[in-house]
Amino acid sequence: MEAGVRPRRGAPPKGEASARERILATANELFYHEGIRAIGVDTVVERSGVSKTTLYRLFESKDALIAAVAAEQDRSFWAWWDRLEQQHTDDPRALLDALLAGIAKRIGHPAFRGCPHLNLATEFPDDNHPGRAVVRSNKEELRARLATIVAKLDVRDPDRVASQIALIINGAYVTGLVAKPANLRGDLTDAAMKLLA
Repeated sequence: MEAGVRPRRGAPPKGEASARERILATANELFYHEGIRAIGVDTVVERSGVSKTTLYRLFESKDALIAAVAAEQDRSFWAWWDRLEQQHTDDPRALLDALLAGIAKRIGHPAFRGCPHLNLATEFPDDNHPGRAVVRSNKEELRARLATIVAKLDVRDPDRVASQIALIINGAYVTGLVAKPANLRGDLTDAAMKLLA
């Protein structure tokens, strides 16, 4: 550090990401593209431009950072879902179609590397890992939200159909890692509509 230059303290200037935001964004990108176990805290520190002391002040351990990243991914996913719900408030079938189309679009993206929550569950099989609680909550919320949509379509057993649609979605996430089906959107929509019939 240059003589006379003090490290910045306090909140960042307006429009600049906080240290926490930079750490989360960096960890999110690295964990998703390279794998959670493959990335150490030192790499997150180096790429985010914060000190190791700052990282550990904000996140007591790498496991706490992993859980925070998973929670941010969860928040982002539900914010996307909520925007679609607002666009289709009076048409549950159109909402379901839009959700499946959006999921297919995510899977078809060149940078797709799987559902981040399923990736976390695969890398950390210990049910007591703090990130697993976020994963469980995400998948339970997915099923519950699907059940709410399906119930509006007068399906006989909305909970069971919602669970089946969730299985199809999670299967599509995994399939997208291996191959990109020619018509994933059509396949997802067709499978869901057959369950609704």
